[in-house]
This record gives sequence, structure tokens and C-alpha cells, in this order.
Amino acid sequence: MKKTITFNPFDKPLYMMAKPAGASCNLCCDYCYYLEKKHLYEKSRVHRMSDELLERFIREYIEAQPVSEVLFTWHGGETLLRDISFYKKVITLQKRYGRGRIISNCLQTNGVLLNEEWCRFFRENNFLIGMSIDGPEHCHDKYRKKFDGSGSFKQVMRGVELLHRHNVDFNTLSVINNYNVDYAIETYRFLKSIGSKYLQFSPIVERIILKDSLKLQLPDSENGDISPWSVDPIKFGDFYIEIFDEWVKNDVGNIFVQLFDATLACWVGVQPGVCIFSETCGHAGIIEFNGDVYSCDHFVFPKHKLGNIYTTPLLSMMLSEEQTNFGKNKQNALPLQCKQCEYLKLCNGECPKNRIATTDTGEKGLNYLCKGYKKYFKYVSPYMEFMANELVYQRPPANVMQWVKNR
Repeated sequence: MKKTITFNPFDKPLYMMAKPAGASCNLCCDYCYYLEKKHLYEKSRVHRMSDELLERFIREYIEAQPVSEVLFTWHGGETLLRDISFYKKVITLQKRYGRGRIISNCLQTNGVLLNEEWCRFFRENNFLIGMSIDGPEHCHDKYRKKFDGSGSFKQVMRGVELLHRHNVDFNTLSVINNYNVDYAIETYRFLKSIGSKYLQFSPIVERIILKDSLKLQLPDSENGDISPWSVDPIKFGDFYIEIFDEWVKNDVGNIFVQLFDATLACWVGVQPGVCIFSETCGHAGIIEFNGDVYSCDHFVFPKHKLGNIYTTPLLSMMLSEEQTNFGKNKQNALPLQCKQCEYLKLCNGECPKNRIATTDTGEKGLNYLCKGYKKYFKYVSPYMEFMANELVYQRPPANVMQWVKNR
């Protein structure tokens, strides 16, 4: 029996991604790492978070926070498979248990189900929407498909137009795969053209076994082959370099690319704001539709299940020895090649889920994307050095654009 903890002794906020509809989705994206998680819950006929669980989660999550600002993140599957009444309950419960806290909501969606009513609700309640879109139509429709095999681009773009019409803030999340990695500038310019100012690119790195119901393998597994849609490490680095070249000349201070922001943060020695580049992890878990809590969104495997909120307080699970060791292992399990790398402070081995390669000496645990990251870090170094120096003198990093023109 785990010891019950009723307060958070740390100043770091607890972060929990909630899955109100589990792995249920109205799309059937070829590369989705989460759709198969429904096989973990085959005995559950309906994958929907109950009102009772929702209230318990919101109350415990707010009470667990050591800071005055609380961020709720609603993720899927597809979040909009829950109707508006569910999210209206969310707002009501957040007000009931908020006790003066500043509460924000972020919701990730594929955008297909967006309509006027949804957008009015998001605007009225200040939701930040994360739109999943992989670039222009030929890039997006390569893998982001409906169940009949047709692409989803046109429906997603209709959703983007609705967000603009109702002045709903949104960011974009784009998966870098083996196809769109060859269209870096086209993808970047497209995302800017649809009004995205905050761009996140998530590289696909998957090792799978096709014969299993749970095809995706854990990083420490000896089995599985790299999926055909996984991105090539060197092309991954080139993708970011191409985008960086355009960004550093024209868009610094106006367009925010998550990796560029994180690189600069790490360069000056502050927290990067994204867990994959921090020294340790473990403060960001997920809660499933039935109350099961896992160490991380990318580690929803029985091995990494921390418990259930009905039997163990949320904070106890997140501060448990099991979760603490999971977080520390990000640093402790680094191979020697990483520990001796000149770029260690910039990536910290990146996400443990991608550590499926071997080092030059045959040691396991190297990040699959290592060569690409090294190429990118080497390329951006002089620019980061300049921007870091500007920050030292309390000048805007955007001055780098003039510096580039004068070189």
C-alpha cells in the first residue's frame, strides 16, 4: 500500500494529461501511437470518463498544485468525441474547487468535429486549442486519414477557419514522418499561412511488431522493427535546419517554434519548458478515462501503470518512488557517449521513448535521433550564441535577424 501524500512538497507544478475519451478517435491515422491502447481496455464497452471520475480528478489535480496557476490538458484519442456538456461540467467543477487559482485549459483535437457551437464555447471559456495538422494537403493526407481511407485535410481546414472566425487561440502540432520530412519549408510556410504562431513538430520514432495487438514496443524491448513511417535521423536534422534558416532571417519574435525556444532556453541555462529536453522527467503523467494513471503519455504500458485514482490519491502516485525513479532514469540511464557529448546540456538525451539505438561502442540507450540533433545543434550554435548574448544585456533575441543580414 502506497503512503498517502496530501500536499506537494516541491515548487514544480504537477502536470497531468487527461484522456476523457481514452483512445477513441474519429480518424484512423496510420502512425498513431495511441489508437492501439484501446486493447488495454477491451473489457470496457464505453471508453468515457464518468462524471464521478471527472470531479475526483479535477479536485485532486487542483489540490496537488503548489502554484497559483493550474493548467488542464485534454487529450485523446479525439477529445471532441465528448460533447460540450462534458466540458461545461469541467468549467463548473474547476470553479467549484479552484479556490482563487488561475485555471487554464488546453485541448488537443484533429479539428474534424469543430463547429460554431464548439468554437463559441472555446472562446467564451478561453480554451487554447492544439490543432493536429501535418502540413499542406499532400503532407497531411499521407497518414492522417479517415476510416474509409480518405484524407482529412479539408475537414481540418474547415475547423481552422472556424477557429479564426471566432477568434479562438490555437497552436499547431505536426508529426514529422518519413514523407513530410522532405517538405520542410513548404510545411513551415503553410503553417504560418493558416495563422499558426506557435509550432510544435513531433518526430515519429516507432518500433513495432505487426503480429501483436499492442504493436508499439517499449524502448528497452529487444523486439520490433522501425516502422515505415518513422523519420530518418539525418533528414530530421535537415528538416529543422531548413526551417531555422528561414525563421532566423524573418520570424524571430513573431513565430515560435518549440525546438528553437527550447534550444535557446537550454543554451542560457534555464528550464526549456518541454520535458523531453529537461535533465529529468516524471512530473507529467496521464490519466485514462477509467482513472488509471501512467508515468507518461508515451509509456502507457502495464509496466508503467502507477495505479488508479479511485484507490490511490493522484499526488501519491505522481510522487511515488516508482515515478520518481522513472523521472531520474532519464539522466541515470544515459550512455557514456551522451555524457561526454558537447551538446548534452541542450538535449539531455531527449525523450526516453526514442532511446532505441546503440552508441559507437555498442552501448544501448542512445537516442535514435542523435545524429540529426547533433547536426542541428552544430548548425544553430552561432545564432544561439548571439541570441543568448542579447538576453544577457536585456536586448531582444530578435536582433539576430539584423545580425544575420549584416554577416
